[in-house]
Amino acid sequence: MIRLNHWDISSRFIKVWRRNLLVYRETWKVNFLPPLLEPILYLLAFGMGLGALVGKIQYDGRQVNYVSFIAPALLSVNIMYNAFFENTFASFVRMYYQKTFDAMMTTPLTLDEVTAAEIVWGATKSVIATAVMLTVISAFGLIQYPAGLLILPLAFLGGIAFGSIGMFFTGIIPRIELFNLPIFLFITPMFLFGGTFFPVENLPGWAQVLAHIFPLTHLVNITRCLSFSHSDSSILIGLAYLVVFSLVFFPLALRVMRKRLIH
Repeated sequence: MIRLNHWDISSRFIKVWRRNLLVYRETWKVNFLPPLLEPILYLLAFGMGLGALVGKIQYDGRQVNYVSFIAPALLSVNIMYNAFFENTFASFVRMYYQKTFDAMMTTPLTLDEVTAAEIVWGATKSVIATAVMLTVISAFGLIQYPAGLLILPLAFLGGIAFGSIGMFFTGIIPRIELFNLPIFLFITPMFLFGGTFFPVENLPGWAQVLAHIFPLTHLVNITRCLSFSHSDSSILIGLAYLVVFSLVFFPLALRVMRKRLIH
């Protein structure tokens, strides 16, 4: 039993996680298509199109081709999308329309366990999708091993971070249509300015500060370092940031979900 600011979570949450896994297995062929095809389309588009114009860019004191630069960012965006959208739209549907949460709460499960299981499941989906995408990108020779294998546990940590904030929004947003607000105000700016398509150092000073507030910026940097088998202090800083981010938003997600469905 884990006591987290008076939230009690037992191993029963695994039963909810397993329920989501069983549902996922029913549609796994469809779920595998995006992480399988998206990197191919992105790499072809950027490699044959924009990559041909940009050529090589300066990264970490050396010249790297543009496709190698964006490949780790595609993995990071994939981690963010899978966890965030699973714990916003998908969780909201299970909670509000399908009444799955209500059914679970008629059992010995607590709402905290259901919420925690949803977040862990979102992180699990990030790992599954990352494993598929990593395999595809590796076929292009864009990931260096064995350091590249560490991207999988990183995907789980990133999934917990983005799943937690996704579930936080699920707890406070009244209607499913309003998820467009956090997507527009939170997800899209990170996608564009989180070091995905160009180095953060190319931004103005104030924008660099703002970019480093985004969790995606740190996730992209760590993934890129692992992809290039490069290590420096920024990896530890980024990991610390993602851990603290998760420790803040995980209990916040439990709190707002409890307030929404119980109080």
